[in-house]
Formats: sequence, C-alpha cells, structure tokens
Amino acid sequence: MTGQSSDNPGMIRLLTFNLQVGIHTQAYHHYLTRSWQHLLPNRRRDTRLAMISDTLKAFDLVALQEVDGGSFRSGNVNQVEYLAEQAGFPTHYQQINRNLGRLAQHSNGLLSRLPPGHITNHRLPGPPGRGAIHARFGEGPEALHVFVVHLALGVRTRNQQLDYLGELISPLHHVVVMGDLNCTPEQLHAHRRFCRALDMRQAHAIPSYPAWQPSRALDHILLSSSLTPHNLQALSPLFSDHLPLAVDIQLPLSCTRTINITSQGHTQRRTGA
Repeated sequence: MTGQSSDNPGMIRLLTFNLQVGIHTQAYHHYLTRSWQHLLPNRRRDTRLAMISDTLKAFDLVALQEVDGGSFRSGNVNQVEYLAEQAGFPTHYQQINRNLGRLAQHSNGLLSRLPPGHITNHRLPGPPGRGAIHARFGEGPEALHVFVVHLALGVRTRNQQLDYLGELISPLHHVVVMGDLNCTPEQLHAHRRFCRALDMRQAHAIPSYPAWQPSRALDHILLSSSLTPHNLQALSPLFSDHLPLAVDIQLPLSCTRTINITSQGHTQRRTGA
C-alpha cells in the first residue's frame, strides 16, 4: 500500500487487526500446541509486538481485537498502550471485555492520530465478553463515527449484536465499522436491518482467516455510502491467526473540516516524522 499525499488531508488510512494476543499461529494444530500462550507469557511476544508496531506506523486509525490489557500472559504488558507508544499514536483507548485479573485481560483497542471528540464504551448483547468502542471525531451531523467491534461466533447472538449496532448507527451520517465480525459478506448483507442503518457500501470479500491460508472473509472495514474507499487489501501475516485488513478512505470536505484533520499528530505521520 502506498503512502498518501499530504496535499489531500481528507484521505485517512485505516487498519483492523485481530492480534490473537501476539500468538504466532501458522497451522491448525498450533491451536493445540501453542494454546499455552493464552495463559502463560512467551519471551518472543515482545519482539512480535515491536514488529507489529512498525506496520501500524503507516496508519491513522487502528482497530485492535484480542489484545491483552496487561496481565501475566502478556508479561504484564498492556498491548494497546505499548503499540500506541511504539507506533507514535497520541491517542489510544482500551476496552476490557473479559477481565480475568492477573491471568488475562481480553480487550479491544483503538489507536488514533486524529483528535477524538468523544469515546463511548458499549457492552454488546449476549454472554459477557463482547464489546464495541464508539469514537466520534468532530462535532455535529458531519462528524466521523468509528466503531471497533469483535462480534460473537454464534449466528443468533451475532444478529442480536448487529441489531444493537444498527440502532446506534441509524441516526449517524459518516460511519466506519471495523473489526472481527466473525461472519462473511454474504451473512452481513443478509442482515438487512444493519445494512440499512449503516447505509452500507458493498462489503467486499477479502479473505483474512486463517492467516496461513486465507479462505474466509471474517474481518471487515464497513463504510457508509458517504465515505469512499481506496486500496482495500489484506496485509502480510503478522503473528496471528488473522490477517490485518487495511483501506484508505476519502472523507467528504464537510467531515474533514469538523474533524480538524490537519492536526499535528496526523501531519507528523504523513510526513514520516
């Protein structure tokens, strides 16, 4: 993916990535042989996180799923905070969805170079452990709304979660929903209520799972029709069972103005400082 031009401040770069806590999964049998890493620290995890942070430096907004909030298994490293610091993001937000104390802190995360106006934490319907981060950039009807989500595996619960998100999204204009949705584009389009609420552009099938032989499009960056995508693609494997998914989006001028998109952090990333 090529870098964006600083003379087009309305273009921003997005990435979503299910990190799987930094476990290097390269085959199905690793779910068994490397399952201990969900509970115990691994000395190679810090090196993997450093390499992941190098990739994240090229983006303006990053959605993270299956990151640890700083527990025994991650070597007491808050992975959201670490990646934000290493990749130079001025803003980060962590949502803990399953808090097992010192053993594990299952989380979603958001890294941002744009100044958020407000961030809201949502617990999704169904059994505990699934959540959504709602970040608003700018003010008023032309604000940009970004949702970071990790949906359930079960169809019934996932549909309830899409219903819930649809209600949040329905009154909004410029919306991005990104994360591990655990469903294919066909399953998404079958949920007409959610698609109408988002006024969704066509969801493209970009295989992202499993990372070593991607055949299923489970990770998504969904856009309302007011936002124009460019260069949607899956990136190379980064020590997880999912591939990162990236896209450039063109914001309407009205949205760009309310966000103050030429903020210092965004400009620094563009110029490589």
